[in-house]
Amino acid sequence: MTDVALITGTSSGMGLHAAVELARRGLHVVATMRDVGRAAPLREAAAAAGVEIDVRALDVVDHAAAARLVAEIEAELGGIHVLVNNAGQGSVATAEQLSMQQIQDQLDINYLAPVNLTKLVLPGMRERGNGRILTVTSVGGTVGQPFADAYCGAKFAVEGFMQSLAVVAERFGIRVGVIEPAAVASSFVANVVRPEEGGPYASLLNAYVSRTAGAFANAQTAESAGAAIAAAVMADEYRFRRQSSEGATAFVGVSLADLDGERVLGFTRPWIAAG
Repeated sequence: MTDVALITGTSSGMGLHAAVELARRGLHVVATMRDVGRAAPLREAAAAAGVEIDVRALDVVDHAAAARLVAEIEAELGGIHVLVNNAGQGSVATAEQLSMQQIQDQLDINYLAPVNLTKLVLPGMRERGNGRILTVTSVGGTVGQPFADAYCGAKFAVEGFMQSLAVVAERFGIRVGVIEPAAVASSFVANVVRPEEGGPYASLLNAYVSRTAGAFANAQTAESAGAAIAAAVMADEYRFRRQSSEGATAFVGVSLADLDGERVLGFTRPWIAAG
């Protein structure tokens, strides 16, 4: 029987390419997005690759809808063998500029949504004695960055959840891991929530945005990041943490070896120096 992979956030970018690559590798891919009316690019990419994609609607922050979808897939296809939590959204603002609702929104999509889907697929994976759960986090899940307070907070949270779960799930044959992209050329930036212009943080924010624009000008392609996600899912060797590029590996290494926190602060201070 063909293994079934459920992947979220596939209307564009690395999620789209990861879905196509997983289908090319022989999985039955259930690719979800909030609005299936935006599925044309995915369907076109799948056709070009000579594969079929099972496209279904899902707003990942709707936990009841997620439960219904998982139940439908299990009933129709016999189970979910792979879960890729890819859907996410960015936020550019510092604490004082953020409303509590904006912070909650970041937690809802970047933390609680993957946690919910993970909980939903665990029983079936545990009963079968195998499964793979990969959450696409970010270098922002290990490196706190200026004006990314809510986003990095949510990504740190989901990494902590998945790392804590990993050793328990492993006892039941389930691999839980994360993959951390750096800047990826996609529609992610266009969907980032930003504060209104002006105010006491304006010059600092402008410096940060200018630096970030430079990073995205040299960003990893969505195709490359999608391929890295698929490769992480299919890898024979289990590793909890992977990155999608050499640049991302170097970036997260700054934080993972930073025992007192000063290395990260020294690394990020220049990003707002022009302010």
